[in-house]
Amino acid sequence: MTDAELQTFTSIMDALVRISSNMKSMERELRCPVCEEMVKQPIVLPCLHSVCVLCAAEVLVQRGYPPPELPPEPNTPTSSPNTRSPRQARRPPPKTDRLDRVLRTVCGTYPGRRRKDTPVLIMMFPCPTCHCDVELGERGLMDCLRNLTLERIVERYRHTVSLGSMAVMCQFCKPPQALEATKGCADCRANFCNECFKLYHPWGTPRAQHEHILPTHSFRPKVLVCVEHEQERLQFYCRSCQRLLCALCKLRRVHSGHKVMPIAQAYQALKDKITKEMNYVLANQEMVQAQITQVESAIAQTEVNSAVAKEQLNQCVSELRGVLAERQGALAKTIEGARAQRAEALNSQLSEKQSLLENAGLLTYTQELLKETDQPCFVQAARITHNRLVKAIDNLQHFSLTADPSFRHYHMDVSRELKLLCSMDFIQAPLAPVIDTQKTLAYDQLYLCWRLPQDSAPAWHYSVEYQRKVGGAGPLWGGVKSEGTGGGSSPWQRLEKVGGTSAVIDRLEMDSVYVLRVRGCNKAGYGEYSEEVYLHTPPAPVLSFCLDSRWGLHAERIALGKGQTYARSVPGLTLLQAADRALTSCHLTSDLLVADVSVTQGRHYWACSVEPGSYLVKVGVGLEAKLQEWFHLPQDMASPRYDPDSGHDSGAEDAQDCPPPFCFLTIGMGKILLPKSASSNASSAPITVPLPPRLGVCLDFEKGRVTFYDAHSLRVLWEGTVDCSAPICPAFCFIGGGALQLQELIANRSTEQTLPRRVTIQSRATNLSN
Repeated sequence: MTDAELQTFTSIMDALVRISSNMKSMERELRCPVCEEMVKQPIVLPCLHSVCVLCAAEVLVQRGYPPPELPPEPNTPTSSPNTRSPRQARRPPPKTDRLDRVLRTVCGTYPGRRRKDTPVLIMMFPCPTCHCDVELGERGLMDCLRNLTLERIVERYRHTVSLGSMAVMCQFCKPPQALEATKGCADCRANFCNECFKLYHPWGTPRAQHEHILPTHSFRPKVLVCVEHEQERLQFYCRSCQRLLCALCKLRRVHSGHKVMPIAQAYQALKDKITKEMNYVLANQEMVQAQITQVESAIAQTEVNSAVAKEQLNQCVSELRGVLAERQGALAKTIEGARAQRAEALNSQLSEKQSLLENAGLLTYTQELLKETDQPCFVQAARITHNRLVKAIDNLQHFSLTADPSFRHYHMDVSRELKLLCSMDFIQAPLAPVIDTQKTLAYDQLYLCWRLPQDSAPAWHYSVEYQRKVGGAGPLWGGVKSEGTGGGSSPWQRLEKVGGTSAVIDRLEMDSVYVLRVRGCNKAGYGEYSEEVYLHTPPAPVLSFCLDSRWGLHAERIALGKGQTYARSVPGLTLLQAADRALTSCHLTSDLLVADVSVTQGRHYWACSVEPGSYLVKVGVGLEAKLQEWFHLPQDMASPRYDPDSGHDSGAEDAQDCPPPFCFLTIGMGKILLPKSASSNASSAPITVPLPPRLGVCLDFEKGRVTFYDAHSLRVLWEGTVDCSAPICPAFCFIGGGALQLQELIANRSTEQTLPRRVTIQSRATNLSN
């Protein structure tokens, strides 16, 4: 062999080895997730994962479903008994003992049933790949298409790995002289040698037109056909349903309005996408290798860190054992000291009792003492003996042990310690915090409040992240959502090491939607994020003011709180006396409160809350020069009917071209009475809406418009006009009892937390289109 031939042979062998290696690495993609073997007759589940048809049938039977109907082979004229080759007709049918054995084991006998006997059963298949229950529909496995592409890949894989070692024998040669098959007939579904193929496919007959392929052990249908309409090829693809359709399925009403395209167009589009994605992966092999290196390093670090964690665990347990042994020694020493003290006391009592015996020393000594005849000497020596005998007789009559031998005070209760030891575990990261949507609000700044669940581990500090959503407000701003919405977004901003359970975020853009989330951190690291909260910032800069009491404030009816941001109106003795004198009409007091600032330009926003039990409260704006004139004339104090924007107007002001000098909303008994617009029917009933917790007011001085909002969600309640030819003041009017509170600026709230560090989170996502 020459050098050139040797080099060519070497390159061919290297290519074959490389191809074989690539095919072997693909083997795990070709395995059935149920039997973990090469797939055989795979079907595509609705979740787009593939399993063997027999494995799917076994799983359904094991879950208690009736024996499923397996999808049959397509009925083609070439596979009918009339045109089938004679020897092929004598071949045994495919072995189905595997499925029969499972059906009989689980279900016993399974006689045929009619569809009308039982209700329609919707089968749920547990997909082992995505671990979800997939609905198969009424027909079960019959609705699942066969994955012919996967079958072809498996066949090519087997052929590449085997390198021609697996021979396919002719099915029509006699056994003693069986030859290796050289052709396979896709119509006859059999393998032939050259001679047998010529014999069973003679020229000039319809069989000569059969399609011959390479020898194979598994024959597949030529094309995919519809599972509902036999012999109908799948020629369309529904993008809405993500299903293949035949021409008859396309005409169904269920697909009306869906995006249906020809299968060739869908094929080309999907092929282009996959090719682009594959090229992207191939072009970024360095990134893949770097990530592989990073994962391998993480695996090595996992082994090292696990060994360190085990060592720390052993050290902690050893420390516990040492503390327990030390404590055990101290308690044992205490018990030993109590035992010695009590034994000494009991031994002394035993000696005293033993001395009272007849032959004991005290009685013998007393008997000898009584023999003394010298009286002075007897009295001198017998006094101490008398005392001892009196004491002994008293102890004899009132006997009790000098020490308690039970040691019941030295029993230990270790139930609490055992409970702590049983609950001893590794430190856990904090659970996802729960954001308090009632306290969280956006005003001059954004105030966020949250709490940890009761069963959560404590958090050392928190990380607050917020992001501005681009593209306008959604339908439910101010609420809680778990999933993001569409549209662009700015980069995430983060407040790190936030102490406490609240945070204040400043430097936000007006009339924007922000999404916020929180997570806690301790020694175990960061926990899970809370549910995302969407907040809408005010549409204009916040106007800060207090209530001015210089305009005819009645001290007996109006009381201002500290800081002049709270006002309460209480009908006093004057109203009771007026009601007693006038029996045929209603006389109400009308008290006006205005802000201590006036607006001469720009857009401004403020908010307040009205007590739901208030009788009548008017909230709005008006010309500073006209407010006192309108609200302090005698004819206006009898009734609020002269207010053109209160909802009680007579329609006379509609004929005026100039805007009114003031604009108010009337609030009473937990309701808001919306004024009727000029285009509405005069005979229609007034519109009332529930009173929100906070009412927002936005004044556009240049346009002369006032907009009233639900301050929690910034939903527009009503919009009106006002004369802005002179300075405008926020104004409030009480008719009867009521109370209101101006919204406090978030910047004025005292916060004890340290100033958090503001960080911009850069996104590392890569766009495939680049």
